[in-house]
Amino acid sequence: MTEREQEPATTAIPVAGASPAGAHPASDDATAPPWATERAVFRRPDPLAGLLLVLAGLAAVASLLLRWLDDDPATGLDWVGRGFDEFGDLVGTGLWQPLVIVLGGAVLLVLGVPMLLPARSHRVWGGIALVVGGLVCWAVLVPLIAADWDLGAFGPGFWCAIAVAVLGLLGGLKALLTRPRYGTEPARG
Repeated sequence: MTEREQEPATTAIPVAGASPAGAHPASDDATAPPWATERAVFRRPDPLAGLLLVLAGLAAVASLLLRWLDDDPATGLDWVGRGFDEFGDLVGTGLWQPLVIVLGGAVLLVLGVPMLLPARSHRVWGGIALVVGGLVCWAVLVPLIAADWDLGAFGPGFWCAIAVAVLGLLGGLKALLTRPRYGTEPARG
């Protein structure tokens, strides 16, 4: 026996993604890198969500300058000052609502700025804004329920507080539900 006859026969082992014998290598998509086949995600701003959140923050600032109750001359700034003075017993005094509304409005204003900058998605910022808007909404609903939904008992500052809640929820929802925009051309690396 010759040396060649003693060697075992080798068979080709199929490899995942390899082209079959005789096939054109360019026709096999399994070996293409992922960046060459996926659609590009465009970086873009979300101007409507940003505008809604910035307006929520501006409504919180306006609420500081206006009266919150119809029969009380105290402005929102007075209520926030009382809330910081009574910080140890906020829940018992009911002064947590002005603090949550005004500070939540400030957070919504800050969250509105990244919405105006290009990004692949604003869903994270939208989720945070939705949580903050929900807290502000809760802080607005507690006095409304306590007043038996009598809107005549509240002044223009509290109407601005209601606007903070509504605009914050809408802006957060808009950013959270807006899907990324994909291009039709492959991404270039």
